[in-house]
Amino acid sequence: MKKTLLILTFGLAAMQFSVAQTTGEKTLTAGEKALKSGLKEASSDKWDKGGTFNMTFSQVSLTNWAGGGQNSVALNGLLSLYANKKINKWNWENNFDFAYGLLKQGESESPFIKNDDRIEINSKIGRKINEHWYYAGLMNFRTQFAPGFADPLDTESPYISRFMAPGYLLVALGLDYKPNDNFGMFIAPITSKSTFVMDSLLASQGAFGVEPGKMFREELGGYVRFSYKRDLIDNVTFDTKLDLFTNYLDNPGWLDVNWTTLLTMKVNKYVSCTFSTHLIYDDDIHVPVIREDGTPGAGPRTQFKQMFGAGLAYKF
Repeated sequence: MKKTLLILTFGLAAMQFSVAQTTGEKTLTAGEKALKSGLKEASSDKWDKGGTFNMTFSQVSLTNWAGGGQNSVALNGLLSLYANKKINKWNWENNFDFAYGLLKQGESESPFIKNDDRIEINSKIGRKINEHWYYAGLMNFRTQFAPGFADPLDTESPYISRFMAPGYLLVALGLDYKPNDNFGMFIAPITSKSTFVMDSLLASQGAFGVEPGKMFREELGGYVRFSYKRDLIDNVTFDTKLDLFTNYLDNPGWLDVNWTTLLTMKVNKYVSCTFSTHLIYDDDIHVPVIREDGTPGAGPRTQFKQMFGAGLAYKF
């Protein structure tokens, strides 16, 4: 909104200059020249945008293999986009990540099951205070594409998640610290975290911390995000993000953790290898488990995913 007001102000000033010149005023004051120069500079700013697309494929085929094992095939795709813009003291950063993967094991009649499923959108806008600090606001949205099932090999079993069940929306106001191009720290003492369960069956079960029968939960707390990215050596890039959130009103001693890492090793212009990890802990997410006595149960658990793949990569 402030950016829009700034551009409108510049536009009105430009119109006033045009009217003044057409009525016989041939010279501009120093202040008018500075404002006109600022308008020209702002209007000439361009979006810094681009992205990467990765497609990895793996396949195992066994015939009369004495050591045992199963045939398998896996296909994973990741599309990562960004669009950033700077106008004077303002900095606006946007990132969009979409990932999906399928895995098939065993005989030909066995179904494909998903092994990756993620939609994540980040937007952060900040106004520069000094060389390293910004006033900033951040929005983060997360959900998934397809349903997840209690028994991944049986799509007739009860589903335990689906698009917007859950969905997470986090809005935060605070300070952004950027001492260099590699490291960033965002600190937000005022943060709203919304959890959506837009499915009547899952909502009736009170899934993902939402009160049974409701489809929405609001939390107020504090939030910190650390980000780090750098080239370790030629063609090897390391990227990690750590998000921490605590609810001021409900169990403030507990931290929700969302930590991702990505190591990219570029072989050539179109081929790369990737190694990624994703760790999640949220006390409101109950994971199905088998108790020591053999009975089924559920409770908060540390969730961890690790993936390695080699395949096609395209940067644009």
